[in-house]
Amino acid sequence: MERKIMTFLNKWKKDIVRKPLLIYGPKQVGKTYSAIKFGEKEYKNTVYFNADNNEQLLDLFNKEKSPERIIMNLGLNSGQTILEEDTLVILDNVNNNEIVKGVKLFGSSLSKYHIILITSRRENLNTFKGEELQFIGMTGLDFEEYLWARGEKDLANLIRESFEKRKTCPFHRMALDMFLEYIMTGSLPEVIEANIKGLGEMYIDAIKQKILDTYKKEIANNENLIDIERGISVINSIPYQLKKDNKKFQYGILGFGRRAKEYNTSIEKLVNNQLVYRSHKIKEVKSPLSSCREKDSFKLYMNDEGILYSMLHLTKRDLLTNEKIKATLYENHIAKTLSEAGYPLYYYQSEGKAEVNFVMQNRMGKIIPIEIVTISNSKAKSLSVFMKKFTCLEAYRITENNFSTKKEIRYLPVYATFCLNDKKY
Repeated sequence: MERKIMTFLNKWKKDIVRKPLLIYGPKQVGKTYSAIKFGEKEYKNTVYFNADNNEQLLDLFNKEKSPERIIMNLGLNSGQTILEEDTLVILDNVNNNEIVKGVKLFGSSLSKYHIILITSRRENLNTFKGEELQFIGMTGLDFEEYLWARGEKDLANLIRESFEKRKTCPFHRMALDMFLEYIMTGSLPEVIEANIKGLGEMYIDAIKQKILDTYKKEIANNENLIDIERGISVINSIPYQLKKDNKKFQYGILGFGRRAKEYNTSIEKLVNNQLVYRSHKIKEVKSPLSSCREKDSFKLYMNDEGILYSMLHLTKRDLLTNEKIKATLYENHIAKTLSEAGYPLYYYQSEGKAEVNFVMQNRMGKIIPIEIVTISNSKAKSLSVFMKKFTCLEAYRITENNFSTKKEIRYLPVYATFCLNDKKY
């Protein structure tokens, strides 16, 4: 599958001041696959090590403190010659700081060795940080990459062109149908590949369950045993939280008498490791938006809409006939897209319960509200009220209709949400 990260990796390889690269992101999003494919395409040979419970590798980095000795021993352990400029060294599942310290030695000078580290725990960045490394995050396939995987690159280009030139998309119905398929499938490569091969719903659901179980095993890395149970309870509750009319996270759904302070640590770990995304409520709007957030009022979203689709036990008929369910999945998708683009998530709710689904502050500091409009709430007025109250000159309405613009509001078809991600690889 073609992934956007390949553009970054090619630039990284050619960089004159190239440093060891750390790729981080949740499990099952394609980090290892992409790194290996990059190595196969761009290097004479690739040397791969799985650092998970690898005592031999840890012992090597504990003992050797010079780049030359590290390279020599990595070559001996792998049975391959590690060539300057022409071998890619991949260290996967890196969670030990001693290994990272050793790799940092290659970043303190203009090293001719090319090294990629991979970790699934974003919280490791607090320990691994340093100017000797470069960092890049990776998540599942966005809808644009999904279209590439389906052989629909021309359609993806048309969508982006329609967004940039503010014109209607000539294949709107086709794009919407493919987006609904994406919502049911999700963004994870193994699931997408199974869907492309036509392996059937039962098989695909089994893959999703396996991945969800993998995420729950990640939660088991909590040092406090009670936080493991609480983290899993939070993940399991998200479908029920999002089905409510008021999607604010409610601890009562976790059990009678549950309180915020009992779950703060578990939720922070889930958010830090991108297993869930969190959107904070705001009642006022000023820059920076972080100064307006209400710490204890928030929504939680799954990091993959396909897994949420399965956790809700939905069928395609449910998606096509139940506007409320469809809006829930759309909202989760937009939350994921904005968060993966690097935008902190906020939603606005006034005392009168008027709600704007998302409020985004772009790279230039401009505050832009985003409202989801479906058939069931096609006459929603919250966005207009918000714009007037806070003097916003630009806004988005996400709909199932084609591209259009009315006054200061841009109407975007839901399949074009990926265009709001202006992060360049």
